[in-house]
Amino acid sequence: MGSGGGQWIVEKRSSFRSEPLEVNVPETGCLSIVVLGASGDLAKKKTFPALFNLYRQGFLQSNEVHIFGYARTKISDDDLRNRIRSYLEKGSAKSEEVSEFLQLVKYVSGSYDTEEGFRLLDKEISLHEEFRNSTEGSSRRLFYLALPPSVYPVVCRMIKLCCMNKSHLGGWTRIVVEKPFGKDLDSAEKLSNQIGELFEEPQLYRIDHYLGKELVQNLLVLRFANRFFLPLWNRDNIDNVQIVFREDFGTEGRGGYFDEYGIIRDIIQNHLLQVLCLVAMEKPVSLKPEHIRDEKVKVLQSVMPIKDEEVVLGQYNGYRDDPTVPDHSNTPTFATVVLRIHNERWEGVPFILKAGKALNSRKAEIRVQFKDVPGDIFRCKNQGRNEFVIRLQPSEAMYMKLTVKQPGLEMSTVQSELDLSYGQRYQQVTIPEAYERLILDTIRGDQQHFVRRDELRAAWEIFTPLLHRIDDGEFKPLPYQPGSRGPAEADELLERAGYVQTHGYIWIPPTL
Repeated sequence: MGSGGGQWIVEKRSSFRSEPLEVNVPETGCLSIVVLGASGDLAKKKTFPALFNLYRQGFLQSNEVHIFGYARTKISDDDLRNRIRSYLEKGSAKSEEVSEFLQLVKYVSGSYDTEEGFRLLDKEISLHEEFRNSTEGSSRRLFYLALPPSVYPVVCRMIKLCCMNKSHLGGWTRIVVEKPFGKDLDSAEKLSNQIGELFEEPQLYRIDHYLGKELVQNLLVLRFANRFFLPLWNRDNIDNVQIVFREDFGTEGRGGYFDEYGIIRDIIQNHLLQVLCLVAMEKPVSLKPEHIRDEKVKVLQSVMPIKDEEVVLGQYNGYRDDPTVPDHSNTPTFATVVLRIHNERWEGVPFILKAGKALNSRKAEIRVQFKDVPGDIFRCKNQGRNEFVIRLQPSEAMYMKLTVKQPGLEMSTVQSELDLSYGQRYQQVTIPEAYERLILDTIRGDQQHFVRRDELRAAWEIFTPLLHRIDDGEFKPLPYQPGSRGPAEADELLERAGYVQTHGYIWIPPTL
């Protein structure tokens, strides 16, 4: 039950076949969703498709919701609808479903820093609320800022001044902001202060789409609902943890934007650090969002300062050929960083965060490597250690690498796996996009998968000293070839941290 929201009940009677969804429509006032930056790529590629999929599944009802696009571009309602149509007509989407959904979309043009456009937006929202006979103060207004962070403060000020819903009858106004939340600790705090002066923390949803991914959402269930993980998940049994993000392509036209931030700000400080929190946190008191976020903050506050010798930066050859990238750019496109958590559970266990562009493969995964078996009577250490791998994308899966007897008459061992591949196990279940889940959470008022202000501050405290040294040119990235594993020094760092690579073993997703 969200704050001022209703209750959705989703029931699946079987894991092997899709069952109809039973959806109870909220009894509160009508819902207005405003996508600011509606003509931009993020809105077209992610936000509007996510809203469409929620509509298809019955979570957004045509008799209660209206969607408003807002941007500076002077176009008509039909122009916006035509621009986003091609992003919706994919997969199993039917053209009539798309057309029905697009009729719920209206466009308002206006500036981001003057009242005129926002007054017009408020007028259009109010007309929708009146048309739906929504009692004043019971309506719900959700503002999704698909915009650069530089305009967050002024846009939030305009929303506060012109577009707020009265909340005394169960209605609400909520703000969703995209990353990056600043560029370092000072800028993030300044941004938080500016927005915090306008809205209370329960009204703010700092979205990190990695927290909406199916396998990331599964981490709490895996860790705290399975008996055999409880005694193993500690420094006595786990040697190291890797959290990896790899892309097999470069900046591809986004070089100018990427060069402002680099791979640490773009991927590691937010996405991978959020995953680390879920891997390392203690069991929360309950599943209430604040209890979960409390434990995540404790993890971040326990992270030790980063050591220079436990960082390797890289920049792929050809990155500076992009005309939008400065000729002498020091921005890393690859980074491996070792974090160490100073608490009873994880003392001495390196958490290796690794991200890079233009590498030899595309994947995101968590790799928990266990210590060697003591008294190894089978002498199979050279085959590799036990590992628990959670593959976030692509080909969502989780598998346990373990040593088994090679079939045959000889007593020889081989490494194999116990495998749960989602594409094979859940053939009739569509895994939702991360943005679908997170937008639905904002409507429900569930902040579990959103970043709290103190959590944001603790994350920036970890990485700001390193980022400032990179920005000042004191820490240089090493060159590496596109299509490689990255700088060789990164593999040497992994070896020093204790990671033992398995040679001769490759996980192959099972075929249907």
